[in-house]
Amino acid sequence: MIKIEGISVFYRKVPALVDVSISVGQGELIGLIGPNGAGKSTLVKAIAGLVKPTSGTILFEGIDLRGKYPEDIARLGVSFVPEGRHIFQSLSVAENLSLGYASGTAHDQDAHESVLDQFPALRRYYNDSAAGLSGGEQQQLAFARALLAKPKLLVLDEPSLGLAPLVIDSVFATLQKLRANGVTILLVEQNASRTIAIADRTYVLGGGKIRKEGTSSQLLDREDMVATYLGKKV
Repeated sequence: MIKIEGISVFYRKVPALVDVSISVGQGELIGLIGPNGAGKSTLVKAIAGLVKPTSGTILFEGIDLRGKYPEDIARLGVSFVPEGRHIFQSLSVAENLSLGYASGTAHDQDAHESVLDQFPALRRYYNDSAAGLSGGEQQQLAFARALLAKPKLLVLDEPSLGLAPLVIDSVFATLQKLRANGVTILLVEQNASRTIAIADRTYVLGGGKIRKEGTSSQLLDREDMVATYLGKKV
């Protein structure tokens, strides 16, 4: 579905990504892990059109995304949920959800009801201000808003960041359910062990470069991987 080959990104003269290549197949859940400053967020922002690579290609269903505006990329079927969720707290839950159609997707009442069924808290607080939602409920709102655009690819940047352990469990359960329903997902996460456990494949970024790649069993069989990123096996 998406194939990234040899992209590099510089902030001024400082490299954030260097010759990075990854791929995501239809229906896969692909993990992207690594320490702070590794370049994870830069990579997904490049996919979403928020930063411009200096070299390389980003092909989505054969279409080169480089140079396209974020709204054009959204219309192609890429939904991006940024770190920190970025919901509009001055708007109601209903108004936030309506923005899921901003990419040009026609309002679909069945899809609307489906996300409310999937995230019952949003139905409960439907007409209330989004500012009153808990962190976990705000993450549900960000998920729901992205899903209303009927994405072919859902790109998530640190969806468990800052959440309580029980809420993190709920986030990862939601990701597994979405994958089971056929949603293609690229997941950036600090929670390496949980990501590896649910991903079809995981890429490890470090210093702006891909350091390792593999399935759960392949990565967990590597002592250097376990020692550096997990501390122990999961």
